[in-house]
Amino acid sequence: MTVIVAFVVVIFALIMISRIARVVPQQNAWVVERLGKYSSTLEPGFHILVPFLDSVRYKHSLKEVAMDVPEQVCITRDNVQVAVDGVLYFKVLDPARASYGISDYTFAISQLAQTNLRSEIGKIELDRTFEERTNINLMVVSEVDKASEAWGVKVLRYEIKNINPPKDVLAAMEKQMRAEREKRATVLQSEGQRDASINQAEGDKQQVIKASEAKKQQAINEAEGQSAAIESVAVATANGIKAVAEAIKTAGGFEAMQLRLAEEYIKQFGELAKSGNSMIIPANLSDVGSIIAMATSVFKGAAGDPKPPIRPAMDSARG
Repeated sequence: MTVIVAFVVVIFALIMISRIARVVPQQNAWVVERLGKYSSTLEPGFHILVPFLDSVRYKHSLKEVAMDVPEQVCITRDNVQVAVDGVLYFKVLDPARASYGISDYTFAISQLAQTNLRSEIGKIELDRTFEERTNINLMVVSEVDKASEAWGVKVLRYEIKNINPPKDVLAAMEKQMRAEREKRATVLQSEGQRDASINQAEGDKQQVIKASEAKKQQAINEAEGQSAAIESVAVATANGIKAVAEAIKTAGGFEAMQLRLAEEYIKQFGELAKSGNSMIIPANLSDVGSIIAMATSVFKGAAGDPKPPIRPAMDSARG
């Protein structure tokens, strides 16, 4: 009997110790009530409670919690139904308010997130829902955090996981995207052809300009060459004439000049006879001496010789 009583006493003592001495794990907070009324919040560590008066009523984790927000149907501004789901991240900052401010803060936060998400989706059109994800997430977090502040819960962020339009809308969007890509490809191709045409025209223009400049320089060079050639011929002719004049003044030069004139006369007259069937023959054709005398007189007159011209032999014979 004594053993049984001792055993019961030990069991009672262990139960009392377990109810009095409590150890709170790290990143946890326990809410203690004394006689049914909030008493204190136990931080991580070892704590002693008053037996039969204090009791741990709520246990909260202070870690960040990721809660899945169920998929829901939202209607966009252009009346298109889309199915949207997401993930909500929050953590408990005030265990007392989280215990007594609301019965189930996780359910309340989830419902608030869904409600605000439907509201934000309804403000924008379907084409903008994908590019406005960041703004939608920020607006949902802002609105839900305002309401959850009274519950001692801090909403950190919200992330949209999927936006699923109906199949017919997806097909239409795919056609639209394909048309946009084809349009961009056509525009890029036309711009490339335009740039190529402009470059070709610019090249042709430069080619024409270079060719004209080359022709201009060629004409200038040819003119300068012709001018130099004419000048050289003129100088050579003048020097030749000067040499002939000096040779005539020497002994026997005048008689040589007469002989040369006679030879040129006969030669040119022969060429004239070969070039045509008809020609005009001078009356004194047989008198070569008179022609040479006439040419000699002209030469002397041009040279300023005071000697009288030699009369033709025919005139002296007639006299």
